[in-house]
Amino acid sequence: MAQTSETQNRGCLFLIPVPLTDFDGLEQLPKMVVETVRALNHFVVEDAKTARRILKEFAHPTPLALIRMATLNEHTPAAEVASLLHPLSTGFDVGLMSEAGCPAVADPGAQLVRLAHQQGFTVVPMVGPSSILLALMASGLEGQRFAFQGYLPVDNATRRTRILQLEKRSRVERETQIFIETPYRNIALLTALLETLNPGALLCVALDLAGPQQVIRTASVAEWRRAPHLPLDRKPAVFLFLAAC
Repeated sequence: MAQTSETQNRGCLFLIPVPLTDFDGLEQLPKMVVETVRALNHFVVEDAKTARRILKEFAHPTPLALIRMATLNEHTPAAEVASLLHPLSTGFDVGLMSEAGCPAVADPGAQLVRLAHQQGFTVVPMVGPSSILLALMASGLEGQRFAFQGYLPVDNATRRTRILQLEKRSRVERETQIFIETPYRNIALLTALLETLNPGALLCVALDLAGPQQVIRTASVAEWRRAPHLPLDRKPAVFLFLAAC
């Protein structure tokens, strides 16, 4: 349980997971997460509008106008990140929340966590949904060795080169490669994968994880080429592949 008393010498940084979609909402989260969020009045969030909606779903007992909320996203100047930890030094616990899923994983919150460690604050990760791990679990691909690669290059030639590099790494290390894309570029990325990967490679696409339109498909690239159609456009997706040996 969070300690929010101003008399505490140093606060803790709680890493607060949130639902991946609006579907089922809080049912995706353990009771302890909900209780901790309701006890916090200081948050660092990726988007204030989304965070206010989430806190409302959590039935936070404090009026939203009285909750201290700082923003940390890709536009936050690096020089300003350290100041977001100030409530911790004055005895308040702080909750770090991403837009969806687990904070600090494929998320700008990682730099805040690193600074918290450097300054000697306690960091408390909490259990919640991660689209990356859910996709890996459901893919049937190599789960002992895997690497998350973030976003692939947008330029066609550079992206093709990167896919070939990752395919070689996957083959040599027997390692699943995992990456994401901005939803409106999903179709372009799938096309590039099908054009570049060896026909025997296994490719998984996981769409709308934990949502009402969830679709997860794993098949060889050759099979994908025969039936490539999925409702990809504008939906959050995770892509995974394992090279043929």
